[in-house]
Amino acid sequence: MTEPFFQPVSGFDLPRFAGVPTFMRLPFVDFDHSRIKDVDIGLIGIPWDGGTTNRPGARHGPRQLRDLSTMIRACHPVSRTDPFSLINCADLGDVGPNPVSLEDTFNRVVAFYDKLGTAGITPLSLGGDHVLSYPVLKGLVDHKQPVGMIHFDAHTDLMDSYFGDFKLTHGTPFRRAIEAGLLDPKRMVQIGIRGTAYDFEDIEWGEEQGVRIIRIEELMDRGAADVMEEARSIVGKDETYVSFDIDFIDPAFAPGTGTPEIGGPDTFTAQRCVRLLEGVNIIGADVVEVSPPFDPSGATAWVGISIAFEILCVMAGAVHGRKNP
Repeated sequence: MTEPFFQPVSGFDLPRFAGVPTFMRLPFVDFDHSRIKDVDIGLIGIPWDGGTTNRPGARHGPRQLRDLSTMIRACHPVSRTDPFSLINCADLGDVGPNPVSLEDTFNRVVAFYDKLGTAGITPLSLGGDHVLSYPVLKGLVDHKQPVGMIHFDAHTDLMDSYFGDFKLTHGTPFRRAIEAGLLDPKRMVQIGIRGTAYDFEDIEWGEEQGVRIIRIEELMDRGAADVMEEARSIVGKDETYVSFDIDFIDPAFAPGTGTPEIGGPDTFTAQRCVRLLEGVNIIGADVVEVSPPFDPSGATAWVGISIAFEILCVMAGAVHGRKNP
């Protein structure tokens, strides 16, 4: 059991509409806090969307996700996992971005996640747009062996450039990560790909590198259990990153995102996919592209933070396993 300091505030002790919101009502611990050395999993906001090419707004995601996360309770209803009793979790605050500079924001993200790695903290990040996965990976993985990845998304994010030769947008992060040696494309699975396309260069490039791309039609035909069994076999037992774009889910259930694509899975199918990550050696994860301006009701943020809790439960098992081999 973890100690009381790292337990979330219970709705039995303080109503969920009261108090200062943190991710899942966990304690806030920054790098200057004396308890930072005891944190196993850190939940981090990255409120920035400067990589968005059309509909911005995901910079407001972390704040709304924190607010909606007060509805999360401690125990998973199916696996009966209580991640907060298994390992020490804390809200580590936001990476402070530079709203007018992509380069400076990237440098800040890389430096933050490099410190996390040094401290031995496994991050669960809440964005923000999807280009942020690239500096997160750079901070976590640079100068180490490339990691595998299981990626839930409507889009490959393997584009080469936009508007001429601009290489860093929310459509390019994983191409840059492969090129930088951060991701092993032969241990990389993308699930849920769909939607109209400019062309097929991103898919063809990814397949040439060895990326396994599973379109939505294949996921629906085969089912979550079969697809996720293949995904687990591809990444194996080595270190793996998990990235979840909220537009993986059909916009009927999560309309608050910048690049929605119809024909996606419902929320229950998404939950099943994430639960079937059990056993994956997760060294970090993110949930991105929640954009409150496109869903002021908060329904999309509720979906996003619920998926984050699903990820946290399987991450907690992975971290606990590494601490107690």
